[in-house]
This record gives sequence, C-alpha cells and structure tokens, in this order.
Amino acid sequence: MPVATLLPFTATPSRKSASPTSFRLTEKFILLLVFSAFITLCFGAIFFLPDSSKLLSGVFFHSSAVETNTRTGPDSSDSGSAGNDERVLAKIKKDHEKALLEAKDTLQKRPDEIKQDIINEKEKVVKESVSQGGKDGNNLPFVEYHRPPGATGHEPLDSETRERRAVVKKMMKHAWDSYRRWAWGSNELRPVSKQGHSSNLFGSIKGATIVDALDTLYIMEMFEEFDAATDWVEKNLDFNVNAEVSVFEVNIRFVGGLLSAYYLSGKEVFRRKAVELGEKLLPAFKTPTGIPWALLNLKSGIGRNWPWASGGSSILAEYGTLHIEFMHLSKLSGNPEFAQKVMNIRKVLNRLDKPQGLYPNYLNPNSGQWGQHHVSVGGLGDSFYEYLLKAWLMSDKTDEEGKKMYYDALQAIETNLMRKSSGGLTYIAEWKGGLLEHKMGHLTCFAGGMIALGADGAPSDKTGHQMEMAAEIARTCHESYARTALKLGPEAFRFDGGVEAIATRQNEKYFILRPEVIETYMYMWRFTHDPKYREWGWEAVQALEQHCKVEAGYSGVRDVYASTPNHDDVQQSFYLAETLKYLYLLFSDDDHLPFDHWVFNTEAHPLPVIKKDKTDRPNEVE
Repeated sequence: MPVATLLPFTATPSRKSASPTSFRLTEKFILLLVFSAFITLCFGAIFFLPDSSKLLSGVFFHSSAVETNTRTGPDSSDSGSAGNDERVLAKIKKDHEKALLEAKDTLQKRPDEIKQDIINEKEKVVKESVSQGGKDGNNLPFVEYHRPPGATGHEPLDSETRERRAVVKKMMKHAWDSYRRWAWGSNELRPVSKQGHSSNLFGSIKGATIVDALDTLYIMEMFEEFDAATDWVEKNLDFNVNAEVSVFEVNIRFVGGLLSAYYLSGKEVFRRKAVELGEKLLPAFKTPTGIPWALLNLKSGIGRNWPWASGGSSILAEYGTLHIEFMHLSKLSGNPEFAQKVMNIRKVLNRLDKPQGLYPNYLNPNSGQWGQHHVSVGGLGDSFYEYLLKAWLMSDKTDEEGKKMYYDALQAIETNLMRKSSGGLTYIAEWKGGLLEHKMGHLTCFAGGMIALGADGAPSDKTGHQMEMAAEIARTCHESYARTALKLGPEAFRFDGGVEAIATRQNEKYFILRPEVIETYMYMWRFTHDPKYREWGWEAVQALEQHCKVEAGYSGVRDVYASTPNHDDVQQSFYLAETLKYLYLLFSDDDHLPFDHWVFNTEAHPLPVIKKDKTDRPNEVE
C-alpha cells in the first residue's frame, strides 16, 4: 500500500503551508490523534484478529471518507480553515470511536464467524457489481445481516443454576451424539433399538432432527456440532421429493428451524433452503377459499386433507400456524406472496360467525364454512391462538388485527372453557357442540406460558388477572406430573368421576418427551422470577434422566403411572428443539434470547421481532 494512503496528513499541494514543519498546533494535534488511532488499529488487527489483512483493508476502506475530507479541505482563509479543522477533528474522533467499537465487536466473535463476515462482504460487493436487479443466482434479494441481541448468553452467576444448566447441556449432548451415531440423516432416532426412525409426516424429506436441533446447538454454544449439522444441510437436505408431507409439521420444524438458524448464525445456506421449501409449500393454498390443505405432494403440488377431519376439513391449528414463518419468508425473499397467503386466512376467519366467540377446530377449504363445532385449546386448536399473539409481538406490536383476535379469543376461552375443580385446580376443558368435556391435554399446558406472555399487552385492569390465570394453569399442569409414579405428565388428564389431573384412559397415559409444561415454566420464570418454576423444571430434569434416558438417547414412556418405565423407542425431534431448549433457557439469564427481540414459533424456534422503525429498509434483517 503506498505511503500516501497510510499517512493521510502528509503535505499535499492543496494545503496552504509549504512544508509539514509549518503545521499549526491544531494540525499537529490532529496528526498525532490520527496516527495514534492508526497504530492502535494496526496492532489490534495484526496481533488479535484472524485474517487480519482482509480486516485491515476494511478498516482503511471505512476511513477513506476521513482521508478525502482532510485532503480536500478549503485553503482560502485562516478563519475558514480553523472552522473546518474543528469539524474535521470532530469527525475523526467519531470515526475513531466507531472503529474501536467495530474492532471490539470483531474480537468477541468466533473465528469462523469473522470469516463468514468477510465472505458476506465479498458477496455483497459481487452482488452489487452485477446487473441482476439486486438479486443473486438463487433469485434472492441481498439482505444486510445483523444478529439480534442475545443469540448466545453467559454463565449464570448463581452456582446452583449454573450447574443445573450444565446438566441440561449434557442431556442435549447425549441426545445429539446418540442421534449422530445411530441415526444420522434419518428424521428421528430409535434409542432402544439404535436405528433411525422416519415419520410419514415428512414424506421422504430427511434430517428432521438435524434441522430441528440447529438453533438449540447454537444457543448452547455447541459449535462443532452446529457446524456438522450445517454441513449436512448444505450437502444433503433435499426438498425435490415425490412425496406427501404435512404442511404444518414441515413448516414449524423445517422452515422454522432453517429461519432460526439463519437469524442466529447469518449463514446464507439456511435462508436459501428456507425460501426454497417455502416456495414448495405455496401450492397448498390452491383452494377455493385460500385455506391451505393439510397434506401436499411437493412434486405434483396436489393437496388434500386428512380423511378423518370432519368431512375433509382443514384443521385450525394447522392452517393457523403458518403466519410468523411466512411473514419472515416474505421479508427474506422479497416475495410478498407468502405474507398475502397467511393474511388471507384471517380475512376468511373474520367473515365467519364464531359460536360463543370460539373458533371451531374444523373449516372446510372449499365452502369456507365450519365443520364440526369442536373447540380445543389443546390438540387441533392450540397454536392458532399462540400465533395470533405472537404475530402481534413479532410485528413490534403494530399488527392490531392479530392483537384484537387474540384477546377476543382469550376472553371467549375464559368464559366458555376455563373451569375450576372442586380441589381448586384451574383447567381448560374442551367444547363439543355446546357441551364441555372436562379433559385437559398435555398440549394445552402451553397456554400458561401464552397467557403470561400476553398479559402485559392486555388492558391494564386485566394484566394482573391474566397473570393469575397463567400461574393457576402452570400449577395444574405441575400437578398432572406430580400425581404420576414417574413424575412425568400424561398425554391428557381429566377432572370427572372423582379424579383431578389424572389420566383415566390407557391411551392417555403415555409421555412422548413433550415440552409444553416446561415451556410454561420458562415463561412464568421470566415474568415472575418465582423460584418454584425452576424447582419444578429441575424435577422434570431428574425424571427425564431417571426414566427416559437410555444408552443411546432418550425415549418416551407408555405409562407414566407404572412403577417401571416401558419405553416407546422414539427420541422425538421436538425433544431437542423444544424440551431441552426451554429447560436450558429456564436456567439462563433473561438476556439470553430476550422476549423484546425474539419470538418463538410453536416448535421453539426463535425468530426476531421485525422492528417497526426499519420499515423503510425491508431487506435488512434486524
């Protein structure tokens, strides 16, 4: 590099003075300040930053504005020159501070992240230099990546909490290492028989556990495992399959997992794969109403609904749990169609009469009319309500329609479905044609966390009441665990026939590593810091370790009331995506994935809030 480039304040013909020795005192001070800044950056870059030559070139590039400004300053009068010198000095100080901050941020990054930043910078230059309408070879617009706050955390100060969080991380390592050894590339692991397992929910798409676990690996700072998973996604994740998949499951696990991995790591492969899969799901919306099919052949684009679903109806929890992923797909792809599809679902729903203000679980996509009047906040309905609230939060609280739909629905649920047992346990029953079934599913236990999350946005006179409701539901769900032999919760529990929070039917006594109860503990801890929620979470950890852990992973059990566990031989992908992630966050500080910057999809994949003050830059990831 020429000396003149390195020393911007050597004498130039445009300056009044004939030689450097005649510099004024102000200019000498400026020279000393710039030279000291330059030396600081050089030493920091050379001795501490990997690939320093590339980073130094970036520093010089950012400094070019200062150099140009100082070289081309006016030379007409002493008074004008003095004023410009002061402005130049202020600018140099500002740029110096900015450069030092950038260097500090860079030093805190992992080496591979620094290399990725360099690669991204190169790609940006290449993309801007070619005439493709601002899009790359995959037809995606350039997006300026900024990692949202709290992607990784720090060790808790309290020693007991720190030790418990370390145990959860070991659990994740055991689950992941077992999957990698015995079922790598399969959707899930059979930990007892030590082989792969594939559900028909994913058709012939492979690697559900890998994609579902990506963000958990990242936030637990298991970076070697994350890199191995990234490599598999790059080389092996293939959506060009002639197979029928569940639109809902593929969206929440694969699209959600890829989006989250992108926002956490900044790796373009995840954005590219997420948009590719999202585009393959769009034909599911080709119905007379725009309400999507439940099942879709990814090759032919032909869709249909589950044959058991009320005369070919679509299911509330399935078509209602696409919103936050599809809004992010529009943001990252530049294609408004994703957002339009999910906003149309709301239009259809808002045209319909709701019985008692409730949303039935079944809706016919051809006629646009409700099917059976069956209402549940558990299976078939649950995440629809969750996504109304989270759509509002993810929009930086600008989605007023989503907000109103959520709070109106919650009021109808409280009035028509929420009841208290004779023993004082609050539960959410199911509604079938106007009659209540006094049963609550494990899936319904997410509602404690949901209500707590939304309490702050409720009218001020209802915030306290909603927090009380959330706490009561958390207590009921804890009781469903405490009243079993294995201290793990059943799939469903009842409040009739003289029993409370106990499963009475054999087909409701199983536990498949579900996360909803722990999810509610995590939210309740964040909002109240009541230590009992961490204690309840630790009880769950001990039960999982004692009864679900096997040599090659973790297995669900068939009967939580039996004294000895009978394993079902499946390590569900959501165990790594949700159960272990929520446990880890329960024992983490609040600034790890803070709620004012992140919203979790229903598979616990964190997606960033889309800040309202950035609407003038739609292609910038906040």
